[in-house]
Amino acid sequence: MRKPTPAQIRRRAYELWQKEGFPSGKDEEFYFQAEKDLSGEEKADSIQNE
Repeated sequence: MRKPTPAQIRRRAYELWQKEGFPSGKDEEFYFQAEKDLSGEEKADSIQNE
């Protein structure tokens, strides 16, 4: 299993930030959520590909 790259995490965090209406002061929250989302997606993809 590959870990998401920092660029992928930042891109996903930006998408989450936009979706929530551009709130300030939640940078880390969105980053960690993005990391969690991407890690979960990779796990699901690897299970489906087996």
